[in-house]
Amino acid sequence: MRHKNSGRKFDRNTSSRKSMFRNLTANLELNERIETTEAKAKELRRVAERLITKAIRLGEVSYTPQEKLSEVDKGKRLATKRIISAFLPRWGTLVEKGGETKKVDLVEKLMLDLAKRFAKRPGGYTRTIKMGQRRGDNAPLVFIEFVDKAEAAEGGEKPAKKKAAPKKAAASKKTEKAAAAAG
Repeated sequence: MRHKNSGRKFDRNTSSRKSMFRNLTANLELNERIETTEAKAKELRRVAERLITKAIRLGEVSYTPQEKLSEVDKGKRLATKRIISAFLPRWGTLVEKGGETKKVDLVEKLMLDLAKRFAKRPGGYTRTIKMGQRRGDNAPLVFIEFVDKAEAAEGGEKPAKKKAAPKKAAASKKTEKAAAAAG
């Protein structure tokens, strides 16, 4: 029985499982969208969102320039950076379109970019999109990505949906016809 034992084992020992989630989290943060199995994505969501929440709880201190912070705020920021870097690898390599590689500081990206982007959001920073089954073993595959990735690429928010005005117009036309027929 697994009473009060949360989380999946993935048939790995603790160190291998931790390493797998460190690497998946680093890749998710670096690329902002990765493809993996559904079970791994569900567990990855727990890990990644906790790290983002740690950065968000600092408030504006996490993305304010170092020179503008007080000594107390510098200490809080350093402590949070150390907590995050204890789990997340410090550097990641991003391959750009031209085939060039770019070295990215993952802890700084989490503190500066993601904390600022999700500052007003109370949780739920990631989403999964089902893709179908993997060909070899029929495992369910998903994309896991940050929620506002599409909005950030467009440079603004999505346009609001239009309300259903034609139904009201049709109802008012019927009342006008009834009034004309009666009068």
